[in-house]
Amino acid sequence: MTKKTLGIIGGVGPLATMLLGEMIVRRTKASTDQEHMHCIIDNDTRIPDRTAYILDHTKPNPLPVMVQDAGKLVGMGVDVICIPCNTAHYFYDDLAKDTAVPILHMIRETAQKVKNLGAKKVGVLGTKGTLSTNLYQNALREQGIEPIVPNDALQDVLMEIIYEYIKAGRSISREMWQRIEDAMFAEGCDYIVLGCTELSIVNRDFALDQDSRYVDAMVTLADRAIEVCGYEHV
Repeated sequence: MTKKTLGIIGGVGPLATMLLGEMIVRRTKASTDQEHMHCIIDNDTRIPDRTAYILDHTKPNPLPVMVQDAGKLVGMGVDVICIPCNTAHYFYDDLAKDTAVPILHMIRETAQKVKNLGAKKVGVLGTKGTLSTNLYQNALREQGIEPIVPNDALQDVLMEIIYEYIKAGRSISREMWQRIEDAMFAEGCDYIVLGCTELSIVNRDFALDQDSRYVDAMVTLADRAIEVCGYEHV
């Protein structure tokens, strides 16, 4: 298979972008520098907040900046693009139609992954913006899976973790995360989807049980990017 160059529209958020780049390197089967993927990362922190716009359309629209970034990456020779931000997939259809190369869909890939794991009932953790769009809920239902989302109080705790801790570069305690985990598994979930790339930082820091209790959307995205670009993942 011909090797392809991957473009990453990043900055959404910056730490999650860098983590995706690291994941791709660590999860690619390679023994030399030259056996790794050619990857171009545009860590564009100018992109307006996705959740803020989805919840209030008077806020700055992220789409025009993402379209510019995609065009920039295409001009640099990438063959496929991915975006390490679940909420940004609200804009996927409009972005894809204005982009000359394929864009991986993190949410659909993740829904397929949990179906392959045999899940019947899956908890979804994400921003209020992501959950308000029903992107995950619809993708899971299309796979015959019942989605479970946090109640309002738990969602407020999750938003605090995402915005006031991870995006701010602060660490959370295991106890804070345990409250989220216990509440979701108490609902009878087979798995919990980490449907926000900031939560991949939690996965990294706490070594959550990937593929036995958790499915990290960004790990799924990294693996699919590796495959689509003609490489093998570990």
